[in-house]
Parts: sequence; structure tokens; C-alpha cells
Amino acid sequence: METTTTNDFFKTNVLGHPAGLFVLFFTEMWERFSYYGMRALLVMFLTASITGSHPGWGWPQEHAYALFGSYTALVYLSTMLGGYFADKLIGYRWAVVVGAFLMTLGHASMAIETPFFIYLGLTLLIFGTGFFKPNMTSIISEMYKDKPEKKDGAYTIFYMGVNAGAFFGILLCGYLGEKVGWSIGFGLAGIFMLFGLLQFYFSQRIFGDIGLKPKMADEIALANSDASEINTTVLDEKEVNKNNEDKKVPFTGWQLAVIAICSILGLVWVINDPASKISEGTVNFLSIGGHDLSNVAIITALLLFFGLLAYRLSQYSTITRQKLLAVTFFAALTFCFFVVFEQAPGTLTIFARDYTDRILTGGASLVFLVVNTLIAVVPLAIITWVLFKLFKQTFKNYALANIFLSLSFVIIWIITIWMLTKDFYSAGYLHLSDSTLEALKIDKVTEKLTEIPATWFNVLNSLFIITLAPLFSKWWESKFNPSANAKFGIGMILLGLGMGFIAYGGRNIEPGAASASVGMYWLVFVYLFHTMGELCISPVGLSYVSKLVPGRMIAFMFGVWYLAIAIANKVAGIIGENSTDIANEKGIGTFFMIIMVLAIIVGVVAILLNKPIKKLMHGVK
Repeated sequence: METTTTNDFFKTNVLGHPAGLFVLFFTEMWERFSYYGMRALLVMFLTASITGSHPGWGWPQEHAYALFGSYTALVYLSTMLGGYFADKLIGYRWAVVVGAFLMTLGHASMAIETPFFIYLGLTLLIFGTGFFKPNMTSIISEMYKDKPEKKDGAYTIFYMGVNAGAFFGILLCGYLGEKVGWSIGFGLAGIFMLFGLLQFYFSQRIFGDIGLKPKMADEIALANSDASEINTTVLDEKEVNKNNEDKKVPFTGWQLAVIAICSILGLVWVINDPASKISEGTVNFLSIGGHDLSNVAIITALLLFFGLLAYRLSQYSTITRQKLLAVTFFAALTFCFFVVFEQAPGTLTIFARDYTDRILTGGASLVFLVVNTLIAVVPLAIITWVLFKLFKQTFKNYALANIFLSLSFVIIWIITIWMLTKDFYSAGYLHLSDSTLEALKIDKVTEKLTEIPATWFNVLNSLFIITLAPLFSKWWESKFNPSANAKFGIGMILLGLGMGFIAYGGRNIEPGAASASVGMYWLVFVYLFHTMGELCISPVGLSYVSKLVPGRMIAFMFGVWYLAIAIANKVAGIIGENSTDIANEKGIGTFFMIIMVLAIIVGVVAILLNKPIKKLMHGVK
């Protein structure tokens, strides 16, 4: 089989980077399309009324939040399993293929909309994302190991693919799910995941020996190696002493046993929590003798985990221990951030649906339609242009992959044009013949207005990231670059202020009110400030892990980091469950006000602890 060696990557150049990077770009784009498209719809579908022309399951909001929180928590936890299988058994490439295939089956299952297939679909999506997510970035890292100076640019391009996929997934799956049918929204996500899988599978030779099965990769590397090129690195005396001080602390038998107990208790609790609530107690894996031991199980797991973490930190050399303490502190702040940030697909989307005035008429309707057209067509046109650039470099050798990729773009253009045409017609700005309406599957309308889908507001996060990321990047590179603590603190304060806007907007909603007509601009401000907070925390967090943690321990600390995010997603769901009770007693505005105050307090504490944490970092910036 023809392969490309590492040194050949930059011979197939697209915008100054290897063509292989853009194969990953489009594969990741469709994966994020599928993930965020389904993510935007799940809570809406579960809580939609079981009657009417567009029925859902009619669940109470707290049940939907419980299931959604467990789902997103398990998605992050599964990345550890997927990373292990890729590293030890099947390699990065097969992990991506297996993950994409499982996700395709997962979306197909959810499109059936029966309880069995919804739960089966969520299970397949959890394992599929676990195999897929951690291994795409691993391929990029290997591809650029000889070109470190271009790695930042590569990750920037890749990150744009992530956000483009999220943007179009929410925009199109959300629109079709709300306006046409839930199964159409779920199914569309699976169709594009399938295209991503086929494009990646039929072009994977472009990655050479990167990401093959571990044994196969070693054999290829040995065959391609030249003894004359082997360099022996001699550590100077200072480095040797440093390594001697930084002693290894291997996991002992009792520590592995504690990890196993924590993992089992945690997993059972995460799965049992929604199961027991949705079944109203008839299904409870943690009930013994009629006593619900759910709280005992999770508290025990957390105490054991933090006890083990504290013990292991005490065993390292002083400098290493202090750096790991700094990482742990940043992981705690990341946990706090995602607890608030992950209200977006839950309480914020429900607020958009039930409490926000989303009906536009007259000039406001026209302005929205024009803006919506621009934010849909311009990014899609730019990405299509990149697609043509890729075709020029790869069509000869990877024709089948390019055909599948081009077909996916033909479909997405058709759906986008259909959506925009339907909206302009419904608002009375476009007049179509009956035959055209029939061909486009657009129903005749009697009201001339525009109703913005509740899921649409979620696209603002990706739109603001694409717009603001270059500005924040310049800020980090300037002389005004804040310290690590300041970045996290600013991020939390911005996050809190975002919640403050919606708290203020909803201040007059009466306790127990089922609906209201709050101005939609409050939600725009929420997502603007949340995105700025995300840019202060999410991209820089993992960077500090790589800077502060010794190389041999990075995998473990990344595991701790993703564990913090997984727990945060579950806690976000638990907080969402309590939103209904708070809204009924004190009003929904009070719920968001409480979150605002807590987020700002965490941000202020982070800034106040700047000096002690800076001391723990030992000069790392």
C-alpha cells in the first residue's frame, strides 16, 4: 500500500499546510456537526409535549437534565477508554474509523425515536465519541512533530473546523428538528457523520505510517530508520540532577484497587441517577434493602479519589508536587467554568423556548433574515473554497474520498438554501409558485412573520469564537498578557456577567410562570460573554497542563482534567434539575442570579490567589 512518509507531508500543500490536515479538518467538522446537532435537540425533544403536530416525549425538565448530564459526562469519560485502545491496540486511525462508525449507528438509532433506540443511540454515541475525540489531535501532533513552528497554525485551522461543524450542526439540525421533525434532525447528524467516516477511511493513506496499529507502526519506523541518523542525547549535569529529584511514583496494587472502586462507583452512580429518576425509583442499582445509597456511593467515590490524589501528590519531589497542585487548582476552576457554561443546551435553551419572544415582524424580521443568510452562506462559501483547494492536491490519488466529501457539501448547500428560502417565503419577502413550493417541500403559510428556533441561539457561541479568537490570541501575545490565574478569573467573571444579563432580563417573570416574552437580545449578550469567558479558559487550560506536568505524567493529568470536565457536565445537569423548583418558588431570574453570583465569586478568588499559585508554578508562564 502506498504511504506518505513524515517528511513528505508538506509536499501536498494547502494554504501552507499538509493536505492531510484538511482531511482531518473536514472529518472533525462533520463529527462536531453530528455531536452539536444532536446536543442542541436532545433536551428540547425530551421535554416537548406529547401532543400536537410536533410531539416529543413530554418529560419533566428535571428528568431531561438528569439524562443529558449523565450522557455528556460519559462522553468525556469514554475518551480515556478510546485513548487507551488507540495507544495500546488499534492505533489512532482505526480508533477514528470505529468511533465514526459507532456514532453513525447512534444517530440512525435516535432517528427511530422509540425508547429502546434512543437509549441505544446515546450509548453508541458515548462510545463512538470516546474512540473518535482524543485521537484526531494525536494524528495532528504526530504529523507536525518535525515542524513544531507550524503546529500552532495547524491547531488554529483544526479549531476552526471544530467550530464550523458545531455552527452548522446547531443551525441546520436544530432548524430541521424544531420545524420539520425530531427524527429528521437526529438523522441528518448521522448522515454527515457517515460522510466524514467515508472521507477519512478512503484518504487515510495520506497520513503515511501515522496512527497505524502500534506494532505495525513500529515495524514501519524500523524499516525506514537509518542508523546513521540516530542521535544520542547527552543530558548535562543539571538535567540529570533534576531528573533524579523528580522521582517516579508508580501505581501500587492498593492504589489501582482504589481507582477501580472509584471508577465502578462513579459509573454506576452516573448511569443510575437518571435511570432511578426517570423510572421514579422502580429501577435503582444502588438500592439495598429499600434504602437508596446513591449519595453514599458518589460521596465515597469522591472521598477515595481525592484521598488518593492527595497521597500521590505528597510522594513527589517538592517542585513537581507544587506544579501538580497548580494544575489541580486550574482543573478545579475548569470544573466551575463548565458547570455554568454547560447550561447552554439545557436551561438556556429552555429559557429561549419558553420565556423568550422569538417572533419577529416587519423590519426586524427582514434584518434577521439577512443576517442569518450572511452567517450561514459566507462561512459555508469559505469552507467550500477550502474544499476546492484540497481537491486540487488530492483528487488524483484520493478520488473516492473527495467524491464523498463533495457530495456532503452538495447536500448541505441544498439544505441551507432550502432553509433560507423557506424563511424568506414564510416572512412574506419571497413569492413562489405552487409548483415551486411543492418541489421545495415548503408549506403555504398564512402568517407573515419569522419565528427564530430556540436552538438557534446556541450557534452564537461558535460564531463569536470564530470572530473573537484572533483578538484574544493577540492579547495573549502582547505585553498585557495576563497571568494564568488572571485568565481563569477573568473567564469566570465574564461567565457570571453573562448569566447576569439573562437574570436581569427575566427579573419580572413571576414564580411558576410557564411562559413569558423576554427580549432575545438578553440571550445574545449571554452567549457573547460566555464565549469571551471560554476563550480565557478552555484553550489555555490544557496548555498549562502540558507546561506544568512532567512528560511521563501528562496522560494521567489529562485524565484528571477530563474527569473534572465530566463531573462538571453531570453537575450542570443536576443544577438544571433544580432550576424548575427555584423558578416555581422564586422565579427563573433568581436561578440565573444565583449562578451569576457564584461564578463571579470564584473568579475573584482565582485572581486573589494569583501570588501563591504563581509561586507553585515555578516560573512557568
